[in-house]
Amino acid sequence: MKQAALQQDVALTDQLCRNQCSMELHRIAYDMAGQTTAERTKTLKEPRTMHPHMQHLIWTDRGKPLAEGISVGAVNEQARAEAEKRMAEAKRRLENGETYQSEPFQADGAAFFVLGVPANNLQNGIIGVVQQQILSEVTHHQLKNLRIVPYPSQGKYKVESVDSQTLHKVNVGHPEDNEGTSHYHMNQVVVKFKREPSAGELKQIQDEIRGDHVQKLGYTYVFESPHMEAKRLMTYFKKWNIEYAEPHFLYLTNEGPAAPDAGTFTPNDSLYRRYQWNLPIIDTEAGWNVTKGSNNVIVGVVDTGVDLNHQDLRDQLVSGFNVVNPDQKPQDDVGHGTHVAGTIGAIVNNNLGIAGMSWYNKVMPVKVLDSSGAGSTYAVAQGIIWATDHGAKVINMSLGNYADAQFLHDAIKYAYDRDVVLIAASGNDNTNRPGYPAAYPEVFAVAAADSNKNKAPFSNYGDYIDVAAPGVSIASTYPHNQYAALSGTSMASPHVTALAALIRSVNPALKNTEVMDIMRKSAMDVGPAGKDPYFGYGLIDVAAALQAAQPAGTAPVQNTPAPNATPAPPQQTLSGLQDWTQRLLNQLFPGR
Repeated sequence: MKQAALQQDVALTDQLCRNQCSMELHRIAYDMAGQTTAERTKTLKEPRTMHPHMQHLIWTDRGKPLAEGISVGAVNEQARAEAEKRMAEAKRRLENGETYQSEPFQADGAAFFVLGVPANNLQNGIIGVVQQQILSEVTHHQLKNLRIVPYPSQGKYKVESVDSQTLHKVNVGHPEDNEGTSHYHMNQVVVKFKREPSAGELKQIQDEIRGDHVQKLGYTYVFESPHMEAKRLMTYFKKWNIEYAEPHFLYLTNEGPAAPDAGTFTPNDSLYRRYQWNLPIIDTEAGWNVTKGSNNVIVGVVDTGVDLNHQDLRDQLVSGFNVVNPDQKPQDDVGHGTHVAGTIGAIVNNNLGIAGMSWYNKVMPVKVLDSSGAGSTYAVAQGIIWATDHGAKVINMSLGNYADAQFLHDAIKYAYDRDVVLIAASGNDNTNRPGYPAAYPEVFAVAAADSNKNKAPFSNYGDYIDVAAPGVSIASTYPHNQYAALSGTSMASPHVTALAALIRSVNPALKNTEVMDIMRKSAMDVGPAGKDPYFGYGLIDVAAALQAAQPAGTAPVQNTPAPNATPAPPQQTLSGLQDWTQRLLNQLFPGR
């Protein structure tokens, strides 16, 4: 059962890696088409700085040998030998204006694939050799996170704010700074043609902007391109016979809460629509009509730390603390805490990666677990107390075991008595044995559910469970500007933590007990009728909880149902990936 979850996580992580790399290379290929050789070399180096797993990149021209292209980076000799025939195939495909992705291959114990992306003029393109070390990292991580093996013994244990006239970016640091500013979809443009375009012309436009998302309303079209921002799209449409082309502005109410018939907002984060089934299923999009969060409500993530430099997280973080090594920053050396933090607060609507549940709540990284993914009771207790003393209003604890440690309980009581909402994962052993800190009465305990609103097979259960949240193949941030899919109650807990932060954002006067009560009473009853040991009071409902949390006298926001067909996590389809994962498991743990 757990092996199946691990296999699915690895397969989905592979897809996340491939899509992220493909989108990044499409972006720079578009920019490089008109550049000089020196400019191209500089541009080609940029993705390797942000994404070191893109180990070797080559800019190649039609009709010229691959060896004459502009090359940056390199792979080792064994990987080069394995990659050569795939690079030749990528070159052949580029000559025909086609994209290319190879099957995974092995070299020096690591997984690689070759990627080919044509430029928009179809005369040039980029070929890359990508190392997927992340697949091994996710495998190792999930072996421990899902407790497939014991913990090792080593060690100690773009929505943008713009001036509505000029479209120049405005930095909004205070609500009053919003005067005169508007927001728009970074990769969409609204166009009205003087003459209705034919089907062939619409197809030509979609091909040229490399976007397949088109909507028509009345006489007007909304075009979206993942590769071009609004200003570039507006320039592109000047060659067509149009009345106007303008940004797709977002109109916000002037009276605070959204109107009862407000619809849902789907963010443009590049991995959201395909992979993040978890936010629509708990009605997050409708909940954003009530609040998107507040930077006055800080969320403590007591975990392995957070990747402080991740492009989808760094602007969402406040100063934290490293309990393991107090002289160092709380930098994540495992990946677990970065994944948890992304579910809570990855930047929303920036056309990059994934979307967090909160747009504005800041995340406080507190590193209490070392590089092995384990930590002492003292370290965890110290982290909870430190986060409480430094302003955290909600604390996530995606950690635990089955020992009832009074020392840890005292730290929990310390935070609880100071009005902190404490959220914890129940555990991943499919047992009703209480796990701590989740089972402490002051802590809000979270079980895991899948995309069909069923209990996750690995999720612990019992009378102490308060609610359930999505916890199977959750796509989120991972160290080194990557994204990974992980399963576990550790992944379910931050959904509830983010909801608690949103509740405290919409109504700061609520006590911690009131916040927890709202989440229980507003949950969707998806298991046996009433409170049950598998889901507690049910699956969290973001929109319903935020409506219930609004101060008295505030106009309610009607709950908008999630789409009828919520996509399940993509199943593994890439040839050989499952066999590779199993071989890795056999190498790591022979005889199991």
